[in-house]
Amino acid sequence: MATMDNLAAAFAGESQANRRYLAFAKKAEAEGFLQAAKLFRAAAAAETVHAHNHLGVAGGISDTEANLKAAIKGETFEYREMYPGFIAEAGAADEKRAKWSFEVANKVEEIHAGLFEAALSAMSNAPGPDYYVCEVCGNTVAGGPEDKCSVCGAPKEKFMRVE
Repeated sequence: MATMDNLAAAFAGESQANRRYLAFAKKAEAEGFLQAAKLFRAAAAAETVHAHNHLGVAGGISDTEANLKAAIKGETFEYREMYPGFIAEAGAADEKRAKWSFEVANKVEEIHAGLFEAALSAMSNAPGPDYYVCEVCGNTVAGGPEDKCSVCGAPKEKFMRVE
């Protein structure tokens, strides 16, 4: 395998480990194992450092305009091409939970593409709206959540403000 392939594989692995450890931390905290949760969060932070290093060395980070265009391309691919196939396969297999997970992700990826497009159009350093993310489905909204999530119906309290 070439070095660039290794960097891509390492980036993917470190990124997945970060997300996995954060999920493990959430579960450990819910079960009352606060020290284990803290360790999982620390390891997740380290995995993020590794992932950022690999992505940077691979040339995967550019200027903000190019990064926004890359984000639009990635999100658009997901909601137009990737998730529709996943949804169809999960539906055909009667995998209801997987189908729901794919459906809400698909809706939110389209929202993300729109938010990135708006940011690209604005390309300003001026302060803008705050962003909020639904902890149930990942819906991302600018300015503040409505009473219920427009994607999954979760109450407003399930939205977290992103710093």
